[in-house]
Amino acid sequence: MKVALKDRPSVDVQAGQTVEAALSALGVSMSADIFAAKVNGQVVDLSRHLSEDATLEPLRFDSAEGRDVYRHSSTHIMAQAVKELFPSAQLTIGPALEDSFFYDFSFERTFTPEDLEKIEARASDIIKRNLTITRREFTKQEAIDFFKSRGEAYKIELIQGFPDGEPISAYMQGDFVDLCRGPHLPATGYVGVFKLLNTAGAYWRGDERNPMLQRIYGTSFPTKAELDAHLARLEEIKRRDHRKVGKELDLISIQDEIGPGLVLWHPKGATIRLLIENFWREQHIKDGYELVYSPHVARLDLWKTSGHVDYYRDNMFAAMKLEGSEYQLKPMNCPYHIMIYKSHLRSYRDLPIRYGELGTVYRYERTGVLHGLLRVRGFTQDDAHLFCRPDQIETEVSRVLDFTFFILQSFGFAEFEVFLSTRPKESVGADEHWALATSALEAALKSRNISFHLDPGGGAFYGPKIDIKIKDALGRSWQCSTVQVDFNNPERFELSYIGEDGKAHQPIMIHRALMGSIERFFGILIEHYGGAFPTWLAPVQATVMSITDNQRDYVSAVVAQLKAAGFRAEADLRNEKIGFKIREAEKAKVPFMLVAGDREVQGGTVSVRGRSGSNLGSMTVAGVLDLLRTEITRPQRELQHTH
Repeated sequence: MKVALKDRPSVDVQAGQTVEAALSALGVSMSADIFAAKVNGQVVDLSRHLSEDATLEPLRFDSAEGRDVYRHSSTHIMAQAVKELFPSAQLTIGPALEDSFFYDFSFERTFTPEDLEKIEARASDIIKRNLTITRREFTKQEAIDFFKSRGEAYKIELIQGFPDGEPISAYMQGDFVDLCRGPHLPATGYVGVFKLLNTAGAYWRGDERNPMLQRIYGTSFPTKAELDAHLARLEEIKRRDHRKVGKELDLISIQDEIGPGLVLWHPKGATIRLLIENFWREQHIKDGYELVYSPHVARLDLWKTSGHVDYYRDNMFAAMKLEGSEYQLKPMNCPYHIMIYKSHLRSYRDLPIRYGELGTVYRYERTGVLHGLLRVRGFTQDDAHLFCRPDQIETEVSRVLDFTFFILQSFGFAEFEVFLSTRPKESVGADEHWALATSALEAALKSRNISFHLDPGGGAFYGPKIDIKIKDALGRSWQCSTVQVDFNNPERFELSYIGEDGKAHQPIMIHRALMGSIERFFGILIEHYGGAFPTWLAPVQATVMSITDNQRDYVSAVVAQLKAAGFRAEADLRNEKIGFKIREAEKAKVPFMLVAGDREVQGGTVSVRGRSGSNLGSMTVAGVLDLLRTEITRPQRELQHTH
């Protein structure tokens, strides 16, 4: 049997060798930083026995797959600690996350901070014990009997949902056993440092009709230095939390009296929203879009035709009866744009047609998943739908990609991850349509030299898509933009255009959103900038402050000049010390503070400070206007240069 490292010569090993032994035969030094491997692209335990020729790749903590194995094993260590300390706790599920992990437990009382200290200490002890982690396979009935003997009701429920006839695996470390596909570390001692973070409630299987469980979050790293850096990053994430900053800066609120997941935009937040929307509209008009508006409700029959009743019903609010008909709060804007297209006879010469709308939609998100601005029930999509001929798909998608990156870069995002998502198992449409659409999306990406990841089966039920993730100032990825090709809705709504041959043809529909939703994008912006928005987006661009009452009239006149020039300025005439006023403006993240005392009044100037504490010196009002204009236009000039 031959084994090889990627791009290296193969060597002969005896069939049945473990992955660890095969790596050693290939000259890999099997130190503790290698704890799993890929075999022909599949991640497996080092103890897995090989039965055929294979290409091997050792996995360390520096790879995403390696970190996943490391933290998945860490969840088992935490679960073992809980079971040793609280034997009556029931195990449910415990996945690894990008930089952490969690495990959900059913327990008769709430875990206290003191409990978490004990669990963390016991987990550290389990790591020190360096327990060997082994895999065992069961038949379905054996697995049910085994976990029944251990009193694990939730595990039994999971097993009963597995297909008959397939082996079921569990992993063991000491006396602890957990149902799991794996793979895992060779032993608990491979984990360096372990830290519990916080607790939360979670419904079993995410369904609020099921019992409430207790979720414990934790993280683990090879070294304390890495853990300390991660914890510092978490503190910075807390500091930038859009819910906290949104309240401190008086931007938005979500109030119980209104309802969960429904956002109130306060004046300063509404100012930023207006700036975002105005920029969006201006750029769309420049890029050849026509702006449309649609109502917030429609007859339920519209959503039956679109397929949303069949595929999306659980996320739609209950229909309401009016005058003998059922009406639905809209979960999507697309059917309205389809009906606008359908209102006229279209020619092949009319295409492409691009409709854009900042359309507010309503989706019934479960209370447990709502999260500030990032997951809400009422939100405004920056939506657009393009109707084109099949031969125009690649060109239109290429235009959309260029436009997407321009918009995102305009708001200060420079790093992107792109994914091409292909046909899922549950889908509609002919194979040739899917092939045409997928190849067009891929060609558009390649023509722009855009590197991308393939996401097999990740497309929408009606067509393949391109997803674009942005990276914020803390390196976190956020899914915002999507471009989806749709053959399904044009067919459902019987859309057509008259071709060059004089016959009716079916157009292709492209769904696209650049920011995803205004609410979510605003939440991301708040955290990206920590509330210190660039000058062009800041709700107040300059605060003019008086040192004493003697400067009241002068300060008011300066504010009037700034406003007349189109800038957002406020006067601070309070009878407070100037140091207090400056600190208040810095807390409010105002880009510029203009201070006026008697000397400034006499000289017709102001003393200018930046929000970072920088002293920019004395300037005339005309100089301040030039400064503000430069601050606002500089990012746009740089973007135009690089775009």
